[in-house]
Amino acid sequence: MITTRIMTYNVQRCRGTDGQPNLDRILHTIADAAADIVAIQGLSQANHADVLPYLAERLGSKVYRDVTCGDLVFLSHLPMRGVQRFDLGYGGGVLRADVDLGGRRLHLLNVCLDTFPRFRRQQIETLLGPELLGNPSLVCPVLLLGDFADFIWGPGNLELGSILRRVHKPFWRATYPSLYPLFDRDRAYLRGGVRVLDASINRSILARQASKHLPLTLTVQVCDTQRSIPLPCLTGRRMEAAPG
Repeated sequence: MITTRIMTYNVQRCRGTDGQPNLDRILHTIADAAADIVAIQGLSQANHADVLPYLAERLGSKVYRDVTCGDLVFLSHLPMRGVQRFDLGYGGGVLRADVDLGGRRLHLLNVCLDTFPRFRRQQIETLLGPELLGNPSLVCPVLLLGDFADFIWGPGNLELGSILRRVHKPFWRATYPSLYPLFDRDRAYLRGGVRVLDASINRSILARQASKHLPLTLTVQVCDTQRSIPLPCLTGRRMEAAPG
């Protein structure tokens, strides 16, 4: 089975913890993970013209985003299709794209929510609604990742956990704030035949300086959910008609 490395990273408009914009810190933090796909949040529309070509050229990746731009972007070494942004209301959004891994399709959803509890609950209801996770056309495995904007136990988490499987690795999951991480705002959820073989958080000095969020990187494998019988287990007898 083919595995791929996928990162989620809120770059906070490329401003570091010192308040200064520094693209090279973001670039090197992403490059350290050697990810095949990077789901980026927190990229203002004013940054697109300068930031995305700079990052894509130096990482050797391609930019995937909705025609409306927005603050959600995929940087990928793998071809992606069906890229579309959905508005969750109150400033929240999700960018959906599909990627094929060894002939198996994975639905990727890059999400960024609002920290205000009432807004966040409504955003999660929309996320779970018929246009997105409740859409019957999403028959392939799903990986939902991004900035969920909660600090301890935000509204809507129970609904998310009842429909999706949360990725719990590593042991200390805090990613925010980067200088003294206490909250696991940046995380991932799964649905269907997809599993995470490894998860890591970059806690280097550079990553702590580059953004207020630490990046989370997952090693993902799409499984074959169909059950089969090995050939040696089959008998050599002819088929027989069953009575009735």
